[in-house]
Amino acid sequence: MQNLPFWGIIGGIRLKLFIHIVDPLQFLFRTQIKSILIKTFGIVDCFIISSYKKKFMKKLAFVLSLILISSMAFSQKSFYDFKVKDIEGNDFNLSSLKGKKVLVVNTASKCGNTPQYADLEKLYEEYKNQKFVIVGFPANNFGKQEPGSNEEIAEFCTKNYGVTFPMMSKISVKGDDMDPLYQWLTSKSQNGVMDSEVTWNFQKYMIDENGKLVDMVAPKVKVDTEKILSWIKN
Repeated sequence: MQNLPFWGIIGGIRLKLFIHIVDPLQFLFRTQIKSILIKTFGIVDCFIISSYKKKFMKKLAFVLSLILISSMAFSQKSFYDFKVKDIEGNDFNLSSLKGKKVLVVNTASKCGNTPQYADLEKLYEEYKNQKFVIVGFPANNFGKQEPGSNEEIAEFCTKNYGVTFPMMSKISVKGDDMDPLYQWLTSKSQNGVMDSEVTWNFQKYMIDENGKLVDMVAPKVKVDTEKILSWIKN
C-alpha cells in the first residue's frame, strides 16, 4: 500500500491530498479522472491516485461526471448567441426573438421554390401573434439563383409576395464561407441535436422558444406541412 500526493490548482487554489493505492485496476480509473480534471479545470502538475474505498471512488467519479457535463452544457451555444445583419445592413440580435418559435429559411428569388415566399408570408400572418416568427436568409449557393443585392432582394420580396416577416442580408449557407449561424444549425457538435446539410433553397430549420434547434424540413416540403403546423400550435 502506498500514499501518493495529489497536487492541483483549481480556481487559483493549490490543493494537496494523500490517498491510498491498493488495487492495480484502479490505476486505469485514475488515468480517466486525470483526463477529466485536466480538460475541465486545466489542472497542472498533478498526480492522480486511487482510493482503497470503492465507495469514495464512485462518488468522486459521479461528481466529476456532473462537472464535465455541466461544463459542456454551459459552453454550448444557442440560437440567441448569434448576431446577424438585416436586409438593410443593420445589426440584428437573434436574442431579440427570445420566447418565440422561429422558422429559419434560406431563400432565393430565381428558384423553382421561390413561390414558397407566398406560403411563408401566409403562415407568418396567421401565427405571428402567437409567438411565432419567420426569418429569411437570402443565399446564392444553389444554381446562383439569388444574384441580386440586398436592396434588389428586398424590393423583389415586397413587390411580388408582400413579404413582411424579417429578412436578413444575403449570406452563404454552405461551403468554406458558410455563415456561423448555419454552421451552428448544421452541426450537432454545436447545436447538440443533429447534423444536417442545406441541400437547396428554402430549407427550413425549427427553433424553439429557448433558442434550441428542434428539427429540419426539406426544401421542397411546403410550410403548411403538418410537421410545422403541429409544432407551431403545440
